[in-house]
Amino acid sequence: MEYLVLARKCRPQNFDEVVGQDHAVKTLRNAIHQGRIAHAFIFSGPRGVGKTTVARILAKALNCEKGPTETPCNECTNCREITEGIAMDVREIDGASNRGIDEIRELRENVKFSPLSSRYKIYIIDEVHMLTREAFNALLKTLEEPPAHVIFVFATTEIQKIPATILSRCQCFEFRRISLKQIKDSLRRISEKEGVQISEKGMTWVAEAGDGSLRDAQSILDQIISFAGFEIRDQDVEEILGLTDRRFLYRLSKAVFERNAGLCLKIIEEGYYAGLDMKYFYQMLIGHFRNLLLTKIVGKDHDLLDLGDEDVASLTLQTGGVSQETIQRLLDMLMAEEENVRRSQNPRINLETILVRMAYLEPMIAIDKLLSRMEGLEKRLTSGGTVQVKPSSYELKETGAVPSQEQELFKVAQSGMVDEVHRGYDTAEGKIMEDIWEDLKGFVKKQSPPLFSKIEPGVFLGYENRRLKIGFHKDYIFLDDITEKAQKERLTEISKAYFGDDVTVIIESLDTEQYSRHNKNHNSVTNNNKNNDARRDALNHPLLQKVLDVFDGAVVLEVTTRGGNDDSVKS
Repeated sequence: MEYLVLARKCRPQNFDEVVGQDHAVKTLRNAIHQGRIAHAFIFSGPRGVGKTTVARILAKALNCEKGPTETPCNECTNCREITEGIAMDVREIDGASNRGIDEIRELRENVKFSPLSSRYKIYIIDEVHMLTREAFNALLKTLEEPPAHVIFVFATTEIQKIPATILSRCQCFEFRRISLKQIKDSLRRISEKEGVQISEKGMTWVAEAGDGSLRDAQSILDQIISFAGFEIRDQDVEEILGLTDRRFLYRLSKAVFERNAGLCLKIIEEGYYAGLDMKYFYQMLIGHFRNLLLTKIVGKDHDLLDLGDEDVASLTLQTGGVSQETIQRLLDMLMAEEENVRRSQNPRINLETILVRMAYLEPMIAIDKLLSRMEGLEKRLTSGGTVQVKPSSYELKETGAVPSQEQELFKVAQSGMVDEVHRGYDTAEGKIMEDIWEDLKGFVKKQSPPLFSKIEPGVFLGYENRRLKIGFHKDYIFLDDITEKAQKERLTEISKAYFGDDVTVIIESLDTEQYSRHNKNHNSVTNNNKNNDARRDALNHPLLQKVLDVFDGAVVLEVTTRGGNDDSVKS
């Protein structure tokens, strides 16, 4: 007897045996039970998920001698002929090779004749999207008002290529990818029936290789049986499926997490000489880091991953000491370079460069941990303890996490420290408070760019007992504007939001010597005076005053000196 491959031998013969398409099966069964059979159906979805199989089962259910019935007997003449593909009243047409208008015209002539021995004349057109535009147009009228004894079933993997005029005349069913668990269960039943011994790990690998297609998974299992016999070892599955590539993935991610760029390059070299396709491997690497991220997010609830328990355990082990933010950043880096790798003439170099950057990426710290440290900082400041960490509240608001090297520990005694900050920037204490000032200015810039431009030249004099002291040169052109009630209230409001506490802002006027001592850039006093004179002249320029008169509500945000007498005013 002729050998039948598993995909044909184990093909479902009734609705109960269909795997993973419950929504379509339930609708069709109810339609048969209620006598509401449409004259045209479209089954769309990926390859190997059961579109043509369900079309045949539907044909048997409608033409069974005991029907129409939800459960065809598979024993009567009509059922057996449809199963064997020799039924005269059920025609299966390949849309790819019968795509012209002549074939459709012939079909239009044939539909007029009554079925020979069945209840319905059923046309199953596979890959219907391959029909030409003229063929679709010729089919329209017949499809809209076919004879009562004719039913059309169209199967396609690319429903977007079918004209809307055809779709509107059909009932459309979208067939879905079959889950890993459902494919494994089906393969397990087949293996038991065929007397095949294969481990759970090997079964998982075969199901994963099917990529949502039960037919593909069955074909792969058939191939492995031919290679290894009925006692299949894990090594046999690895060899057939080329799963050695997966080992490189886990080794690479481990090296990246350990920040070992040299090992990353060595692994790529091994993979290159082992015959890896670098472009294909890059896609696998993206998928691997996607699985790592999902594992970190969903934890034990790994249904979203559609992976075997052993793979999930390996992924969980790798991500144990890595933050979710770090994995997300690494995946973003891979995806950002995907197009460049795809177009590259030498993808190995692209891959090496990306992996080196990934390996040198500073680990990211979770937002909740940073907020916890900030709370600890606040408690220590309140209680007079020791300050250990100064994370950036502004960066926390903007990015949700900051690199760990920005959290270097500075041990600063609160008592006496704030009073001494304004005396210089040579100490670690002064450096920390200057960081606070720079951070505060960044926060102000996001909240009010005009206000930031006015306080930017200021110097930090201290923060003690909820009193923030800021100094400006006595000749600063915006000094009066900053000390104005409305501007000062706005600055106080933003400072409260930054510190998370009531803050009193104190503006002090400094002479040239004081300003130079506190200014961290140690700008030349002479140059500072010249710049102030230039800014003052620019503000009093008649042309600027005319612009302010023409544009109602316009204000000067910043005056920038570009050298010489060439002054730039931003408004």
